[in-house]
Amino acid sequence: MALRKIVCIEDDLLRKKSRPVEKFDDKLHKLLDDMAETMYQANGVGLAAPQVAVLRQIVVMDCGDGLIEMINPEIVSTEGEQDGPEGCLSVPGRRGMVKRPMKVKARFQDRNGEWYEIEAEELLARCIMHETDHLKGQLYVDIMSREIFDDDEEEAEETEEAAEDGKA
Repeated sequence: MALRKIVCIEDDLLRKKSRPVEKFDDKLHKLLDDMAETMYQANGVGLAAPQVAVLRQIVVMDCGDGLIEMINPEIVSTEGEQDGPEGCLSVPGRRGMVKRPMKVKARFQDRNGEWYEIEAEELLARCIMHETDHLKGQLYVDIMSREIFDDDEEEAEETEEAAEDGKA
């Protein structure tokens, strides 16, 4: 396994559409392993192939319940809505509020070409949508309602503390 360089927002490569994977071979397996290692090393929860300069429909993610590898993912259905903070390994130092579906059903292939379906909620649903957006050349900054700054979080924490102390 090897660490891959993560492409940043300034690179036009992130705005291109990824092509489907057709060969399920050792080269793909090595890329998946490298992507997972790169994601974990960067303390991320998801990484799409375009973020490591490979324009293929490949995503890895781990929201705390183990590694998920998705090849040629397709969103089958979505339900509900959630509004929450997102960041991205390709957009270092920034975060924004993004509306996403609360539930997602997706279809994808594994590293051997077998088809699977996954039903996800909350953070995993958000992650699937975020990473599949990368495959279409879209970043969260394109759809965020507003940027989140460190001051915003400090104010929110102070308000919560004041409420707990009976001061708000």
